[in-house]
Amino acid sequence: MRKVPFDMDTNGDMEMKSEDGIKRKKQYQTLLSRLRLEEKMVNSLKLGPPIKQDVDVSEKDVAYTFLQRLMMLDYRARYITTKKENTELSHSDPLENIFTDDTEDDDLDDCFSTNDDFDRSNLQTHMHPMDVQMAVFHCSDSFFKQNMITKLSQCQYALPLLVPDPVTMDIECPLWTFRQITKTWKISEMKDDSNVVTMKSMSICKAETPMVSFLRLGSPSVSKSQLMNTLINDRHNTFFHRNCPGSTKSRHLMDGVAEIAWYCPAGKPNDAFTDCIAFCNLHGDALSFEKQREILTDKSSVNVVLVPTLEKNDKSSAVISALYKCAKPLICLIADSDGGAVEMRKGKYKMGLNNRSQSEISEELRETIGKIMSGSHSLFQLESMNKVCGIKVDEDDTVCQKGKSAAMKIVQLLQGIEVSNIKDTYLPCQGQLWKEWSKIHKELYRLKGNIEDDKVQKEQKLMEKRKEQVNVSCSEPMKMFIESLSTLSGNGKEYFLKWTQILIDALSTDDLSSILQTYDTKWAEVLALKKKHDKTELLKTKQTELNKISTKLQSATFGLEHIFREMGQIYEAHESLQKPTKSGPTDWSKYPELAAELMISGHPMELMDGDAGHVPLTWISGLLEEVIMKLGDKRVFVLSVLGIQSSGKSTMLNAMFGLQFAVSAGRCTKGAFMQLVEVSKEMKKDFKFDYVLVVDTEGLRALELEGNATLHHDNELATFVVGLGNMTLINIFGENPADMQDVLQIVVQDFMRMKKIKLSPSCVFVHQNVTDIGAAEKNMDGKRRLQEKLDDMAKLAAKEEGCDAEFFSDIIAFDVQKDVKYFAQLWEGSPPMAPPNPGYSESVQELKTIILSKAKECAGITLSQFRSKIQDLWKALMNEQFVFSFKNTLEIAVYRKLEVEYGNWTWKLRSNMLDIENELHTEIQNRKLDTVELTYLHQEVNKTYEEIKKEMRKYFDDDGDKDMLVQWRGRFEHKIKEFRDELVKGVKRKLDEVIQQKKACKKLDDKKTEFENNLLQKSKELAHKLKDKAKNEQELEKQFNSVWSGLVTQLTADTKPIEDINYDEDQSTVLQNLGFEWSLVNECKMSGKYKTMSHAGDLGHYVSLTTKIKNFFMGPFQDEEQPLIKTLIDDVEKQTINKMKQRPVASTGYSLTYLKEAANTVKEKVTDFESKKKYALKKEFTVDLSLYVFHRAWAWISESHKEFKVNNDAQYYVDSKKMQYYRVFLKFCKESSSAVVLGEQICDKLKSSTVEAVCYKTAINLAGEMRCNFPAFNGNRLNLEKHVLKTLAEKEDFNSFITYIQQPRNQTETYIREEVQKYISTKEGKETGMKILRKNLDDIKNLVCHALHDATEKVTTGGGDADTWMEEFSSLLQAKLTFNTICCKNVSDLNSFDFLKEEIEKGLESIVKELRSLSLDEMQESRMKPDQILIDQLCNCCWVKCPFCAAVCTNTLKDHSPDKHKVPFHRPAGITGFHSGGTKELDYDFCTTLVSSDRGFIPSHSEVSIPYKRYQTAGMKYASWWIIPDESKLTYWKWFVCTFQKELEDHYNMRFQGRGEIPRQWRYYSKQEAIESLEEM
Repeated sequence: MRKVPFDMDTNGDMEMKSEDGIKRKKQYQTLLSRLRLEEKMVNSLKLGPPIKQDVDVSEKDVAYTFLQRLMMLDYRARYITTKKENTELSHSDPLENIFTDDTEDDDLDDCFSTNDDFDRSNLQTHMHPMDVQMAVFHCSDSFFKQNMITKLSQCQYALPLLVPDPVTMDIECPLWTFRQITKTWKISEMKDDSNVVTMKSMSICKAETPMVSFLRLGSPSVSKSQLMNTLINDRHNTFFHRNCPGSTKSRHLMDGVAEIAWYCPAGKPNDAFTDCIAFCNLHGDALSFEKQREILTDKSSVNVVLVPTLEKNDKSSAVISALYKCAKPLICLIADSDGGAVEMRKGKYKMGLNNRSQSEISEELRETIGKIMSGSHSLFQLESMNKVCGIKVDEDDTVCQKGKSAAMKIVQLLQGIEVSNIKDTYLPCQGQLWKEWSKIHKELYRLKGNIEDDKVQKEQKLMEKRKEQVNVSCSEPMKMFIESLSTLSGNGKEYFLKWTQILIDALSTDDLSSILQTYDTKWAEVLALKKKHDKTELLKTKQTELNKISTKLQSATFGLEHIFREMGQIYEAHESLQKPTKSGPTDWSKYPELAAELMISGHPMELMDGDAGHVPLTWISGLLEEVIMKLGDKRVFVLSVLGIQSSGKSTMLNAMFGLQFAVSAGRCTKGAFMQLVEVSKEMKKDFKFDYVLVVDTEGLRALELEGNATLHHDNELATFVVGLGNMTLINIFGENPADMQDVLQIVVQDFMRMKKIKLSPSCVFVHQNVTDIGAAEKNMDGKRRLQEKLDDMAKLAAKEEGCDAEFFSDIIAFDVQKDVKYFAQLWEGSPPMAPPNPGYSESVQELKTIILSKAKECAGITLSQFRSKIQDLWKALMNEQFVFSFKNTLEIAVYRKLEVEYGNWTWKLRSNMLDIENELHTEIQNRKLDTVELTYLHQEVNKTYEEIKKEMRKYFDDDGDKDMLVQWRGRFEHKIKEFRDELVKGVKRKLDEVIQQKKACKKLDDKKTEFENNLLQKSKELAHKLKDKAKNEQELEKQFNSVWSGLVTQLTADTKPIEDINYDEDQSTVLQNLGFEWSLVNECKMSGKYKTMSHAGDLGHYVSLTTKIKNFFMGPFQDEEQPLIKTLIDDVEKQTINKMKQRPVASTGYSLTYLKEAANTVKEKVTDFESKKKYALKKEFTVDLSLYVFHRAWAWISESHKEFKVNNDAQYYVDSKKMQYYRVFLKFCKESSSAVVLGEQICDKLKSSTVEAVCYKTAINLAGEMRCNFPAFNGNRLNLEKHVLKTLAEKEDFNSFITYIQQPRNQTETYIREEVQKYISTKEGKETGMKILRKNLDDIKNLVCHALHDATEKVTTGGGDADTWMEEFSSLLQAKLTFNTICCKNVSDLNSFDFLKEEIEKGLESIVKELRSLSLDEMQESRMKPDQILIDQLCNCCWVKCPFCAAVCTNTLKDHSPDKHKVPFHRPAGITGFHSGGTKELDYDFCTTLVSSDRGFIPSHSEVSIPYKRYQTAGMKYASWWIIPDESKLTYWKWFVCTFQKELEDHYNMRFQGRGEIPRQWRYYSKQEAIESLEEM
């Protein structure tokens, strides 16, 4: 309900000149003002707060309280107690104030006095209840009026038939408001001496029934309305009368209103009347309302007139006289006369009421009416009111007529066809074609035989079915329906839809009634036989007949939902074939938008087609997408409702939320429907969502009457809606737990499944139709029995689903005291005349309170998440193993986003740690630090770590998906801590190595000062000797070179040079010492095969098939053994290389021992491997594997040994200083001052340390730049994987592909290196890199300039020599630069430090200028390279491979337990060399298909075949993987197999043939399509 500005002029001509008109207008406006009804009410769905029962409301809230209670089916809505306004005035005078000192006689006189001595403070007239009802009626639009009148009818209240305008008194018949009302009754007749009961059910507008009209002439003392109630239902006030609670003498809106009610017999002996009869009541004195009186007397079958007295000349005599003369039967009730009914002449009766009891009068009147009805009589039909002259009929409204006209055109096309054939004729897309499509689509998840061929055939069949649908789509009625839906707007569209449903219902009413009656009879017979445990053929025959009737019932069920279903199928068929859209009514692409508009306006939409047992995913997705476009991606709280058919679910929902789910027993539409209910403004502040989305199930039948197919369908339906809901309402009908068995069995298993897939809906059980909900003891017993039943079911479900659960509360949070609600019986008495039980309405309110209190704690989900959830749940349900098949797209998306954040957090830590490492490394090199403590490193990184923890808290607390994120919070907090600890330990390990190296080369470091002093001295002496002899610089250089080698020999005479490694010879020596023949070793080395053995396709040539074990291999080397040998190679390589890298080569140099250790490890591992196998490996394998390990280790060994040589070889060090001292020599020759020479030496040292510092810092910064802005590096592990695969496809290099398949990490590292190199080679990369480099260079320049200034300033002002200056200058630099102090004894004549400063500044400018043009490639010489930083960051993740296809787990966390390994798309097993046993046929099947097939495999550790469906039982290697059955496979790998078919066949020495022949369809994929398909990951 919503409000719009209310225009008084809509109720008639406000320009009333008459005094009466002005008075009526004023009274009406006052009434509306008192009720706060100045705005018009429009029919719209809004979720309001629960209504408090038995609480007085203020007058201004009465109208809305009345409405809310009415919508809840609470017939007490009319009896609302209002608060007394200004209560303090009512009791302003204390009671004792009225007492006086009068005598007792005086008091008695006062008592009998007629004076007005009464207290009138409480006598302000409160609102008449019927004035409230009629005021609301007048202030409502036509749709709200219709809803209101429908609810009044359900409350068994009389309905307004003729309504005078409150101001103009023009009469209107609100015929439209009756259109939704259907009445059902049973007629009992005697046929052939037996009582035959016939059921009738029809729209009340179409029903032709007798009508009895009651008129009052004058003001008799007897209440006419009260008398009528005793005829219809003596226990319910169908018509409001003067003695009802809240009634007042004054009323403003009821006089002149004619109300109508129908008596509907139940087909029982105690029925008041044998057929349906309408009773019409004209309120007020009929003498004053001539027009209404004439209409009613004309339309009625019997006229009943109530008069105070019957006198010939009074005002009423003329009216009675006219009625007496009329042919219509007349009953005249005289208030002041005695005596029973007298028939004065045929059909004319008079009857006295005086001194007679109510029961006596009503009984006699009932008999009289019955007697009249037994003869011939006229019939009344509501629809005939539109032909009455002089009144306005609401349906004559132009917009209403336009909607009706459009609906009529459609229905006229359907007339003349048997209802059960309408759907097949005009809605062909949803019939057999859709059911067959659904059946084939489900089979896609249960493939057999040659799986890929079976899949292709089924996909072709699906397309054929879609083509058939397209060919028969858009029948004439559908075209007309879509056109009207597209062209009509606002109310016109609503009228059109309502009229369509009304007219369609009229087509099928008679058919449905007779089928339902037959069904009920047959069902009763089947139940009777079952109770007798009759297993004879008779039972089977009856059940077959019942099934046939059920099928017929389904065919005869036809409503708007079927038209919408057809729209969905037309859309799906065209969308799947990508048919071009056409403008006009056949533009199928507009269908979702049209349906979305209806869903937003409150229409239920079918979510799951129960007839086909399928969810039209494409249609639902398109529909919800349009809803999102129109509303935004709003948050919704999904309330799922579950319960068997006819358990009162829909009635409960309609009462609770004002929904409009079909409640008639004749509606046999199966499936699930969804409806949006907007949260009202007043409630939004308390909730985190904008809408409640109600998902209601229809057609969940009593399972004992159905077969296994229906049981499976019901399970699917239940699992689906339970999975969708944030809360599930389980509706149970009856008190006996045995009756609940079926629905509980489904529900408990569903909750078990939800727990396993990490969905956690809450649940509330609703017990409907409980006889005594007030009996606490009985309720406790009921709850105990329910708890026991749930616990039993939980144990059974746990056993079936393979997990532990003793109690239902182990599966889902459940409190039997709070989460079970008992509902009173719906009817207060026996239908069809019983009103709803007020206790039922209270139960609805209490349940609503429970639901809303639980909903407050839930954030709900967005509409887009809801859409994804539908897809995920349904795809999982298609598979036989739901739990193993469920792919939670929402969860995956949220987790991937979290992975990206985790990458950002770890990068911050790593970046900070690299800076800390650099600072400490510089201190160690400057000999300022000789130990590094873990605690110190923790303190240094703690600030960044605390910031990251704060960021994490904010992310987990504030993110929109925090409810889903909470499951990973603890794990990621632990992982960040773990990552920090690993970083700290890694940095400590590296710095400890640097310290060890520094200690190891201390001897040389100590000599370096001596060397440099000697070199300086010798250079000075040589320059002094040659300064007059040498003619030019060439001559000087020649002279310098001639003495240099002798100088080096002289200086390093007492040190031994470090030799280079003879790696080739060492390898042979080690292997020969292990016992391998020299010829074998040499042959293996010469062949070079060992270099690629980890990528080899076929390793069978390494196997020694001796006679003893040849029987083990009947065909080629067994396919399951190949990957095991490859794993051995990878494991041995990893283990030996890691062990070797722990050796201090950079500190102590290379040793042959390291190769011996590696070779011994290889031999031990191979021997251990052979001991567990039935075959042996040739010696050649051990030699090749050893050589392969040596080959892989060489790069690291040579690099480390070179570092050792640089740091420890004196000759190498002195040689490296040649150019530096040649320049010093030239300076001395030119007689430069000591300041110039010292400046030259300082600049030489500064240059090398500046290059090192700048390159290191630039490497970190450039890595950070690429990490943040380079697409491949700024996401999670999966993002990196996509880019690696894209690059592989673009390069089309088979060897790179094989490396990726067999050693994915190696290929990924190669990719990172290549991308970094490529980036710094591009214009953008160069500019970015050089910008970073220059910035770092400027930082160093500023540091040196400040140090120069401060050191010179200190010595100049404070005094000191060259050594003092040098010490100060060094100390200022050594925090950031590696800079060892220079000995100044050869420059003791230095006298101007300012001049020295200038010389150094000049040299510094020269260095900076040179370094500004430094190539970024120079960073590759740095001890920290950008590619290595990125490799450390991006490759620190999971690299576990799928046991079937070797696809790599894409989790960003290295150890992500307890989460299983997952990859979005697997690949054909054949690309790893997997082939059919005993053949050379490579396998092209995907493991995602295999795990849903009927095939099996033999694990490597066993000889027993395991079904693929149960792969997780094959051991830990398999159990640690989560392979989701999926019919969609990545195009990329299909393209790869076709493009590199020959290369793969040659590599593995096998063929894609026979069973492994590549499907023809695969060959149509292009490289571009393959690359584009990566976006699906």
